[in-house]
Amino acid sequence: MLVRHFGRQSYEPVWHAMQSFTDARGADTPDELWLVEHDPVFTLGQAGRPEHVLAPGDIPVIHVDRGGQVTYHGPGQIVAYPLLDLRRLKIGVRELVHRIEQAIIDTLGGWNIVAARREGAPGVYVGEAKIAALGLRVRRGRSFHGLAFNIAMDLEPFHRINPCGYAGLQVTQMLDLGGPSRLGDVEDVLIVELGRQFGLSPQDAEPALPRAAA
Repeated sequence: MLVRHFGRQSYEPVWHAMQSFTDARGADTPDELWLVEHDPVFTLGQAGRPEHVLAPGDIPVIHVDRGGQVTYHGPGQIVAYPLLDLRRLKIGVRELVHRIEQAIIDTLGGWNIVAARREGAPGVYVGEAKIAALGLRVRRGRSFHGLAFNIAMDLEPFHRINPCGYAGLQVTQMLDLGGPSRLGDVEDVLIVELGRQFGLSPQDAEPALPRAAA
């Protein structure tokens, strides 16, 4: 699994690059994991209802082709895009979601933060508060989009929406739970856990869009 660290990026170029990469990849194209920290943005999934965007203010709202409702991306949050060939891995969408959630739960466990999943509400929760959201798309047996994991960010924009379509849903982050504030510390563990869940060996690659996506 080639791992690419893109640093801070605006949302749309990375989204379109994911689409291009997924459409262009072949049967032998290695799986990839893209890690990025996005500029502030609200994204509304395919089933997203505009009324869940309460007061976006100066933060743009982008309608995208992933599953799920509305969420927020911003500095201090790890966004990870596992670009996986599910047919080659011999797993379905439900198993994909379960394994991503487990990787996040195990990452949090490294800092003695007890987290869990909820039936019918994809993502990872600590108590009643959501710490990581999932929004995925599968096309021709290949996954794109991914997870958003709150580390050390301004949580105020979550009050401008009904996160994931749930009014009043509490949101939390690692920093407030005694975890680290540096994204890289968490990314290092998350990469290992995602590799373990999918039986893939992470290998650092150039932080440039693959030729297939360029």
